[in-house]
Amino acid sequence: MMKTLKKIILILLIVLAIPLIIALFVPNESTSEGQVIINKPKQEVFDYIKYVKNQDNFGVWQLSDTEMKTTSKGTDGTVGFKYSWDSKKLGKGAQVITKIVEGVRMESDMFFYDFDDTPSKAHFTVEEQSPDKTLVKWGVSWTTPYPWNLMSLFYNMDKDFEKGLEKLKEILE
Repeated sequence: MMKTLKKIILILLIVLAIPLIIALFVPNESTSEGQVIINKPKQEVFDYIKYVKNQDNFGVWQLSDTEMKTTSKGTDGTVGFKYSWDSKKLGKGAQVITKIVEGVRMESDMFFYDFDDTPSKAHFTVEEQSPDKTLVKWGVSWTTPYPWNLMSLFYNMDKDFEKGLEKLKEILE
């Protein structure tokens, strides 16, 4: 009986140790990004994406919860603007515009209060492909503490960004 109990405990310890050991070799830094070509001039596209509230029209996460409560502070499309959400599906968080390179790039910090207070770094960039074609990139990078970094092996948001960008393309074209 005691030998069986020891074997069970040893097996449980090994099963628990394996993911923790694997997590030691998984990077803590992660990045997801999507991109799309939109058949509109670069400035016209940028003038739409620099407003955080416009993400309500194409962002996969915003569109997934029609009952999400949102608040904002400041002037949208300018550094310092803060957009906050409270959602039963998505939790609580905020997005704060941190940098705008007019006509080129918008950066923001994203806070997910139910998970961590460390901001993720989100961005939109636009690159002119021709006078009426614009390459848009939308992505985020974040740090996940050990051992939760193991989850990055199972979850990738690239498809979420691509789906949102396809919706953005529909809106702008």
